[in-house]
Amino acid sequence: MMSEKAQIGVTGLAVMGRNLARNFARHGHTVALHNRSYGRTKELVEEFGHEGKFIPSESAADFVASLERPRRVVIMVKAGGPTDAVIDEFAPLLEPGDMLIDAGNAHYLDTRRREAALKEKGLHFVGAGVSGGEEGALHGPSIMPGGPKESYDALGPLLEDIAAKVDGEPCCVHVGPDGAGHFVKMVHNGIEYADMQLIAEAYDLLRQVGGSSPAEIAGIFQGWNEGRLGSYLIEITAEVLKQVDASTGKPFVDIVLDQAEQKGTGRWTVQAALDLGVPVSGIAESVFARALSGGADVRKAAADAALPGPSPENKHAGDLQADVEQALFASKIVAYAQGFQQIQAASKEYGWAIDPGAMAKIWRAGCIIRAKFLDFIKQAYDKQPELATLLVDEYFLDAVSGAQDAWRRVVATAAQQGIPAPGFASALAYYDGLRAKRLPAALIQGQRDFFGAHTYHRIDKPGSFHTLWAAEGRPEVDA
Repeated sequence: MMSEKAQIGVTGLAVMGRNLARNFARHGHTVALHNRSYGRTKELVEEFGHEGKFIPSESAADFVASLERPRRVVIMVKAGGPTDAVIDEFAPLLEPGDMLIDAGNAHYLDTRRREAALKEKGLHFVGAGVSGGEEGALHGPSIMPGGPKESYDALGPLLEDIAAKVDGEPCCVHVGPDGAGHFVKMVHNGIEYADMQLIAEAYDLLRQVGGSSPAEIAGIFQGWNEGRLGSYLIEITAEVLKQVDASTGKPFVDIVLDQAEQKGTGRWTVQAALDLGVPVSGIAESVFARALSGGADVRKAAADAALPGPSPENKHAGDLQADVEQALFASKIVAYAQGFQQIQAASKEYGWAIDPGAMAKIWRAGCIIRAKFLDFIKQAYDKQPELATLLVDEYFLDAVSGAQDAWRRVVATAAQQGIPAPGFASALAYYDGLRAKRLPAALIQGQRDFFGAHTYHRIDKPGSFHTLWAAEGRPEVDA
């Protein structure tokens, strides 16, 4: 055992926790280690002890005793019950001013609950979103810590030390109080769902309509990665499409079962958006697309019934590759616009005062959705912090305006040829919904008033009104 105290401790040493601990140690911080089974703690020290200073402990009490004040305990266990169990184990061992940092993918409402409960005991609870996977955890993630501002004063320098850097600036910032950090991480994951779905649709169109092979499409994506679509997800898509299965010699993508799985953060994003009344249709469609892909029984029933498709005679009227690139870029803009609008709505609802430009800034490296155009998102919010939607910013307005003809051709081709492209189609529908001078919602309000006396507002005078539909002449009355 080392006589010195650790600056930070990590409990839960599966892949993410282990790599975060190693990252802290590599940056010169003494790290206390704890795991439910001591064997995993011992393995980490034996295998990676040369990377820095570690203080392993078998018991929670020894682990806490090995930390300097204020104690900083990073929790890296499964969300939900396991996280609550760890909090219940460690909270009685801590003193006022100490902090528990949940760096897992917790639901933001759980984080709000935990923060409020621990505050009563004088403890600080920090819900910190960490993006970048196991490689990011080790080499530099994007970190989105919430919780008390005082906690960040003591914790922030350590997190900024291990975070990814862009031009020397850390991809880490205090997001806001209580659940703000985990909320932003949740929306990050929702955008990630949409981004992945759009990329998959682009691949599908290039293959089914354009007749290109996976290897050829990999080359197309590599080219796109050099331009405005440059991003981590575009980069790895090219690598996946280049891969050949060793046992069959077939393209790797052709031997993978076409049933996408999910861990729940995309679904949480949609549920939260419904509660906030924010239309994140692109993210929702990506979640539903995964659900559809996993519905093996329903898909088999449809296949057995031989549901008819369209005539194969329809051809794409344009340069397919160029049009798909335009549609992909425009649809990605919509997905990010919807995600940032949701963050702004939650910030207002919960009084978090989140800076959307700062979120774009810390997503430029380390995280899964890192992309070149995040610089333009940051610039947009720097110019106008209360920007209603990214789509009205000059850069993004020009981009979608220039893309819309190609975007419409791609959506039309997908429909004509029976290729599911819910991401592209919903993004375009959202764009057209925003630009419409008048929506058919007026008719819906009329229907609601007819069957439920829900009232409506008029365009020519203030107040709420109800039409007496059952009365002769159907007079209108003030509601």
